[in-house]
Amino acid sequence: MKIIDILKTHDKGVSFEFFPPKTENGMNFLMNTARELKAFKPLYVSMTYGAAGSTQEKTKEATFLLIKEKDFVVMPHLTCIGANVGTIKTLLSEYKQNGIENIMALRGDIPQNIEGFNFKSQALCYAKDLVGFIKENGKFCTGVAVYPEGHIETKTLDEDIEYTKQKIDAGADFAVTQMFFDNSHFYNFLERAGKKGINIPVLPGIFPLTDIDKLKKFCAVARTTVPKKIEEEMSRFRGNSRDMEKCGIDFTIKQCRDLISHGYSHLHFFTFNKSGMIRAVLNAIF
Repeated sequence: MKIIDILKTHDKGVSFEFFPPKTENGMNFLMNTARELKAFKPLYVSMTYGAAGSTQEKTKEATFLLIKEKDFVVMPHLTCIGANVGTIKTLLSEYKQNGIENIMALRGDIPQNIEGFNFKSQALCYAKDLVGFIKENGKFCTGVAVYPEGHIETKTLDEDIEYTKQKIDAGADFAVTQMFFDNSHFYNFLERAGKKGINIPVLPGIFPLTDIDKLKKFCAVARTTVPKKIEEEMSRFRGNSRDMEKCGIDFTIKQCRDLISHGYSHLHFFTFNKSGMIRAVLNAIF
């Protein structure tokens, strides 16, 4: 089933994002996590894809494992930076043959080991190009990423929303945001998007708070701000990981409740292949 149709027919629900493990034990752990989270009847689940396709085979393996697990609508991620068009076309064909109807289309990270990387050398340079290619090579429902505080490589929010519009115009059906911790950034993004004529569903991406120092490292490379109150409160529990996690989860619960109260009841969770923190949040809000 296509995710855009699911979103139109369900007024609330959650989705979960997993990453492809490198080992057999990791795969087993992933599947146990997925089975535990199945109790929350996710609208769909997604599987990430490494930079320049570095996890392509593992992404495919994990995706097919999730398909075998009944009742999951599965959406693999796909990036175009450093990818061969023929390889992408073959992969899309394989996904289609296995009943996959949804693809998350992403540009991907710029290769760190290539000095002076030239986008123009790419057959598919940006997410908008990949969206168009996917639409030409299969009737997939296509999701894209959006950035409430702006993409790290854009200079202004106006520039960011212009690039966002290009992805939508290329055929994207829905979007998932990058993590954010101050909901005003999400609400302001939707206002800017609306003024640009962007009216596809946008799911807020929820990053459960557990460790302030790890969080700051993530945010430093993603142009995501950590509210002062969250940093101060969580920092009080340095040396006590359990209490720090409890403090962080309480903030995540408040964030989700505020989103729901404003009418945003489709929530996308970055799971890191762990179920405990996700279950704690969902048991509190639903």
